[in-house]
Amino acid sequence: MKKEMTTIKQTRLNSILDEATKLLIEKPNASMNEIAESAKIGIATLHRYVESREQLMVHLGLRAIEVVSETMQQVQLDEEHCEKYIPELIEALIPLGDKIYFLAHDTTINYNPEIEGADLKLRQPVLHAVGLLQQKGYFRSDLDKTWIVDVLYSIMFLTWQQVVSGHIARKVAPALVVDTFYHGFKQH
Repeated sequence: MKKEMTTIKQTRLNSILDEATKLLIEKPNASMNEIAESAKIGIATLHRYVESREQLMVHLGLRAIEVVSETMQQVQLDEEHCEKYIPELIEALIPLGDKIYFLAHDTTINYNPEIEGADLKLRQPVLHAVGLLQQKGYFRSDLDKTWIVDVLYSIMFLTWQQVVSGHIARKVAPALVVDTFYHGFKQH
């Protein structure tokens, strides 16, 4: 029975973290009270799950890594046909724009060794794929792989924002990201 309660508590915490991520992207300085309100819980309940804002931010970072990692594991890299990896990855990750944004932009988690290590591990397959694509001439070889991946993450987040605001249809978003990532804004 105790295991089930742990699972229920973890599920509830994940729900709180997902709501907190959404709010903090819109309002980075949101108070703990505002976070609790956004998650439709009382402040005392929030404090049962996290003791402080710093602890909340660490939980948010780890949750973002967990969700993105689970999604990325579903996209397999075939080194021989590595050009298929990035479009498949984009298709899978567009709905997780809030998590990607949080990982890429929240400075409070950037100095946490556990999160930094997990984020580096998360990026390794993408960095490897970009390196393969550089070798095959898809991307310039004089650019740092980390820069290319950061640009990809930024484009995915911006596209996710546009989908949420209704400016881009969900169905066309992945193709738009792939086209922009590979070709910029050049006329074809």
